[in-house]
Amino acid sequence: MKARLASAALAATMLTAAPALADSYDLQSVFGLQVPSIGQSPVKWAERVKLMTDGAIDIKVHGAGDFVPPFEVFEAVSNGSIPMGFDWIGYWASSIPVANLVGSMPFGPTPDVALGWMFEGGGLEIIQKAYDPHGVKIIPCHLVVPEAGGWFNKEINTAEDFKGLNMRIAGLGGQALARLGANTQLVPAGEIFVSLETGRIDATEFSAPQLDIGFGFEKVAKTYYFPGWHQPSSWDSIIVNMDVWNGFTEGQQQIMTEACKANITANLGDQIHQQAVAIGKIRDAGVTIKRFPDEVLVALRAASQEVMAEEAAKDPIFKEALDSLNAYIERVGEWGELQALPR
Repeated sequence: MKARLASAALAATMLTAAPALADSYDLQSVFGLQVPSIGQSPVKWAERVKLMTDGAIDIKVHGAGDFVPPFEVFEAVSNGSIPMGFDWIGYWASSIPVANLVGSMPFGPTPDVALGWMFEGGGLEIIQKAYDPHGVKIIPCHLVVPEAGGWFNKEINTAEDFKGLNMRIAGLGGQALARLGANTQLVPAGEIFVSLETGRIDATEFSAPQLDIGFGFEKVAKTYYFPGWHQPSSWDSIIVNMDVWNGFTEGQQQIMTEACKANITANLGDQIHQQAVAIGKIRDAGVTIKRFPDEVLVALRAASQEVMAEEAAKDPIFKEALDSLNAYIERVGEWGELQALPR
């Protein structure tokens, strides 16, 4: 009887005991947390991780500049100053050339094809090889829909119109435009509006309409061009210091990856829903919305192919990823062609 009472008392104690304290980790984003869609993306991911680990992992998300300047997040995660970060992959192209391709492949895959290649077509395995020497684990965590071609205070009627144009544009698309005579530069997100307003730049690209309108570009630019030839799809990611990553159990690592897949799904739905609303607001603000002429797009494609071929010749992982992605696009392309409906 006493043994049974002791067992019952022990069981009651276990049931009422306070839960174990959560392991807490800091994460800094390269974006401000107020930025539409991408600003809250790492916050939503952290919430999912906490939910799926039953509170065992608590990730504190910080905005751009809270610990280090935005463009120093990768190095801080690599050296362990910050355990985790959230980024646009292409920002780290100077250290990881293949990040340029994944962040912004001009005339590249649509979001659905990019998603298939990343998780089913071997893309992530190739990319991780480039991150390993830096001691960083990458988890693709936010897939951006096709972007706009950009905001311009000058009409673009021919490829010649890019000559001498001062434009904020990142990645391989920037290199392609430079080949056509543009003066390109990378300006942090929070500084773009002032740079456009003061005339430091004549044009800028940033993202899709949903994000662009949050920066107020419609107040200082006359024309909004499409399509986003430089980024038909692009990736933001969670990056984790490898020592920190290896400290998680295999189950916790899987949860973080699955939480990113849930993040991608939610964000895609939100982005598709929001673009039409944003375009309407931009048009109502008096901005002219138009497409680049076909001859301009042909010139941009040719310049982009030259740039990517040169980058592939310089870096074996870039080449491996480019060959893999092009082969994947070709292999799955028949599906889209067979399903295409007449308009």
